[in-house]
Amino acid sequence: MERRPKLTVVGSYNTDLTVRAPRIPVGGETILGGPFQSGPGGKGANQAVAAARLGADVTMLVKLGSDPFGDQAAENLARENIRCDYVLRSAESHTGVAFIVVDDAGENMIVVAAGANNLLSPADIDRAREAITSADLVVFQLEVPVETVTHAARLARQAGVRVLLNPAPGRKLDRDLLEQVDILTPNETEAALISGLPVTNVREAEAAGKKLLEEGVRAVVLTLGSNGALVVTPQGSQHVPGRRVKVVDTTGAGDAFSAALAVRLAEGKDLAEAVRFANLTAALQVTRFGTAQAMPSRQEVEAFLG
Repeated sequence: MERRPKLTVVGSYNTDLTVRAPRIPVGGETILGGPFQSGPGGKGANQAVAAARLGADVTMLVKLGSDPFGDQAAENLARENIRCDYVLRSAESHTGVAFIVVDDAGENMIVVAAGANNLLSPADIDRAREAITSADLVVFQLEVPVETVTHAARLARQAGVRVLLNPAPGRKLDRDLLEQVDILTPNETEAALISGLPVTNVREAEAAGKKLLEEGVRAVVLTLGSNGALVVTPQGSQHVPGRRVKVVDTTGAGDAFSAALAVRLAEGKDLAEAVRFANLTAALQVTRFGTAQAMPSRQEVEAFLG
């Protein structure tokens, strides 16, 4: 049997509380919506679930509260066949929660109460060193403290383990972190925030990608929604088109993309092929309502490939 790629995901878990609405409300407005749905979420957990469903051997490093949402989270991760040796619990704060509104066009608005995610520390990383240094690739996001991400990414780089950073939620990042990153997967808004350059078209995206290479990143895969993705490396740039689908809910699309990209890279595929697979995984994910629960299986993606 072929060895499954070994990924470690360092990141967040949030309980998603999602409601459909005909449109996103404006400030001070109350509108009627529904249905309501709750379930597992958080960018880290979404990516861990997606990677596990795509066939990877996934370990997750995360901190939960000592509350009922934390109990549900631990059960959900185990149910997805994710290794939970480093699923940590804290009585100091609640399990992360995300409040999500999804409109009839599939667009969303999200507010996150990070809770215990903010307590994941460099000391927790040190205690999980083996899970990081023995992986084929380590996946990060920015819903846990950036100093924790930087510390863990440095450990991975020192061990010769590739680092993929999905820089979401978007924020300015120090070169100290960017220099640890092998593959950066920003969307247009995040690329603009990090690079300080406008990103409103493919030409501007390429310029932002080149700026990020100058900051120390080894490759940038900039996601462009339904337009696919732009790969920017020191060897040049390549636009990889996406597949048009009927969008139901865009929540979690970036997580599906980053997880699929990580899995294919850990399987030894080149960057362009991995991006094509990631584009299709994200396209399939947005045809469903929800986040982690909407992540497709490997069989579903391969059938979608045609």
